Amino acid sequence: MTRILTGAAALAMSVAFAPAAFADYTIGVSNTVQGNGWREEMICAMRAQALVEPDVTGLIVAHRNTDSAGQLEDLNNLIEAGVDAIVLNPSNPDALNSALEAAMAAGIVVVAVDAGVTAEGAYILSNNQEEYAYLGARWLFEQIGGAGDVVYMRGIAGVSADTDRHNGFRRALAEFPNVNVVHEVFTGWQQDQGKQQMFDFLATGIPFDGVWTSGIDNVIVDAFVESGAPLVPIVGADNAGFVGQLQSVEGLAGAAVTNPGSVGGAGIALAVDILNGNAPASNVVLVDPVLWDNTTEDGRATIAAAQNPDLDPEWPVSTQIPGWTDYTLEQIIACEGPA
Repeated sequence: MTRILTGAAALAMSVAFAPAAFADYTIGVSNTVQGNGWREEMICAMRAQALVEPDVTGLIVAHRNTDSAGQLEDLNNLIEAGVDAIVLNPSNPDALNSALEAAMAAGIVVVAVDAGVTAEGAYILSNNQEEYAYLGARWLFEQIGGAGDVVYMRGIAGVSADTDRHNGFRRALAEFPNVNVVHEVFTGWQQDQGKQQMFDFLATGIPFDGVWTSGIDNVIVDAFVESGAPLVPIVGADNAGFVGQLQSVEGLAGAAVTNPGSVGGAGIALAVDILNGNAPASNVVLVDPVLWDNTTEDGRATIAAAQNPDLDPEWPVSTQIPGWTDYTLEQIIACEGPA
């Protein structure tokens, strides 16, 4: 997965070997979940990557809590604004097709990040969500000895990232027939909601042996600690708060599966490559996850090295995707795009 050089590297190459002329692209961004740390890092990665792309001079960001109808409205507004490309985190794989097809008919490049869309001709750049769930679930089921009851905390119903993760979770579950899902909820990928859902289930007194979370993780650990409930193995993502807990919370056995929000920045980079005639061979590009656990020596070393106190606890510590993003840590934290 190697992209054509952009950002500072492309600037240096162009000065040395080509006339000092750049394109004048405006990129539109559409996102439907606000206030979630992963999505906020995704937006900041988009802004930071747009800032270092010499061909990008404008960025229009539609970033709010809404549904598919609201996202359709935002997409149509971006088309009316005359953007050159749209990078979106889709609320639904099918519901946005009318706007996405209209965009592509107008010559606008469409890149979906984090989750897929079914509009023909759109590009998808995503973390491998099925593998994300499979890796974490398999670790959890092994950790509880291959048998027992688990709490299954999902994301948003109908969003393709959640569907893909559900497929990965079920794939792992099929390998462990003695593991039972005792409680399944949709957290909406909202910290407060997920924490309250865990408080509510702990209050029932129903016993369970482990928790798989769809990236709402540090607040789940907080719910155990604050309620005084005995800790069980917990799987989450590589969010800074959870990664810190894996090192600091006594008695916590856990694993973080990488799911970088910086895929948003990679989506901007991919859009620029396509606009510049350097489209990838496939319309689907996947970033493969890895698992860090605090129950092995190698895992503990990786977790220790990943600590980053400069990040919001809800931000993934994987702020870059090598080969795709070019911004600095300071630039993604500043969260500033082109003027």
